[in-house]
Amino acid sequence: MLKIKSLISPRCRLRLAKMIISLIVAFFGCVIIFRFFPIPYSSYMLQKTAENFFNEHYHTQHKWVSLENIAPAMQLAVIAAEDQRFPEHWGFDLDAIEKALKHNQSSKRTRGASTISQQTAKNLFLWSDRSWIRKGLEIPITLSLELLWSKQRILEVYLNIAEFGPGIFGVEAASQYYFKKSAVKLTRYQAALLAAVLPNPILYRVNQPSVYIQSRQNWILKQMQLLGNNYLNKLNK
Repeated sequence: MLKIKSLISPRCRLRLAKMIISLIVAFFGCVIIFRFFPIPYSSYMLQKTAENFFNEHYHTQHKWVSLENIAPAMQLAVIAAEDQRFPEHWGFDLDAIEKALKHNQSSKRTRGASTISQQTAKNLFLWSDRSWIRKGLEIPITLSLELLWSKQRILEVYLNIAEFGPGIFGVEAASQYYFKKSAVKLTRYQAALLAAVLPNPILYRVNQPSVYIQSRQNWILKQMQLLGNNYLNKLNK
């Protein structure tokens, strides 16, 4: 460490420190702004657009809607499918992480334990891979969202930037594309089907649901019933 410091001049260290501070200030500025205003684009959307730059058949579809214009059934469906302790935790579900670690030690199929807050942090500010660098950055970003945003805002942003199919981002675009209706009019069955493909919306298709997706849809519907419609009231506390 001392050798590395000796190779960097005081002026360079000062510039590096200023750059890091500027990045931190800019990040928190974005988080505060994004707390109040619609988010036109996410980091993950930019990544997918860049990856498909030469694909003439790829088109991004995205339309921002407020949480009040998203059916409560859709809000409940993603919580039931992705993060049932969402109203209670501070960004990380430690019990789910522990269970996932034990499962992954004895199974070839990897199980994730990312919360809705973590997925929002990743999709909004980071990129999609399993590197330790990305995972490391995800932790402070998730905590920042939990600190500066409400649970309703995190859920609202998540539903507006999640990918539901190739180039289809946000529940409003997905609802219009698959069901020809606004997200506020989604039924419980449609909401559960959309939530069912979230683990991998490229492999799993809403308009061509496999037997696995249909079984997952039924499981989500049962979980929604167990949680109850009043479960969403916990987000207001």
